[in-house]
Amino acid sequence: MSKVFYLLLLLFLSLGCSAQKLTTNITELILANEHLIAVWDFSEKEGESKYSQGKAQYRLDEHTPTRIPVIDEGPLSGKSVLLDGKSWLSLPHAETGDLNITDEVTVMAWVKWTGQQTGFVGGMWNEYQDGGKRQYGLFISLPYYNGRNQVCGHISKTGKPTPPFPYSIDYSASKQLVPAGEWVCVAFTYDGQYIKSYLNGVFEVRKEELINHTTGFEGYPDGLVQSKNPYYFSDGMGDNGSDFTVGAVLLAAGMGNFYKGQIGGLAVFDKALSDCELLLYAELGKIR
Repeated sequence: MSKVFYLLLLLFLSLGCSAQKLTTNITELILANEHLIAVWDFSEKEGESKYSQGKAQYRLDEHTPTRIPVIDEGPLSGKSVLLDGKSWLSLPHAETGDLNITDEVTVMAWVKWTGQQTGFVGGMWNEYQDGGKRQYGLFISLPYYNGRNQVCGHISKTGKPTPPFPYSIDYSASKQLVPAGEWVCVAFTYDGQYIKSYLNGVFEVRKEELINHTTGFEGYPDGLVQSKNPYYFSDGMGDNGSDFTVGAVLLAAGMGNFYKGQIGGLAVFDKALSDCELLLYAELGKIR
């Protein structure tokens, strides 16, 4: 869709018009984007696999001690899944198809986060097998390298930690904090050079800062100073073999980084979407 079309829709909203009056709803608008790979609206019943719309029907299966509850609230279908910090959904790597992105990417989701713990929202991110199969992933709150309570977009070329540090440091982190207990749109983009994190469709630049836990390493006696948003990363994205997961990632001790709260929509694109597009989707996805 053209930039003019998006600008006209944003103007419509800025004049105080309700999104419900638009003839095209948010899911239809997302599906019309030529770069969409998959969008899940979580409209299925409790205990059922979750299927995407888009290029293919990608099936997310539950992994949980009990069924994942479905709540009658959400921005895309009026439904959302409630993850309790112990549950997650996954698609095996062999079935990821076009989700196995290695160039540009956008991941966006509509969430109501509890504010508790680091939470993985969705993507292809595995921190353990074969030394790591990290690829791309959307997180909320990665505090170790200056991303506490912020939207974080993670990219990896090798799948492994970032030398000389013990973990992967290559993520953007929004300047804005993610509020607890509120529906928000969280997203990140990667265009092959910069990772950018967004809250409710808004990108805010962070000034260069000393990154925590980086002092005393070879080449960094005084630590690493950089901007976390945008985060410069020109290495590109690897084809590293991870499953696509929602709600958790594989760590050395098993599944971890559990997301806690509701997820009412998740979309993946094979393009770094524009600020205009992300703002439009965020505005249309607001529960009014």
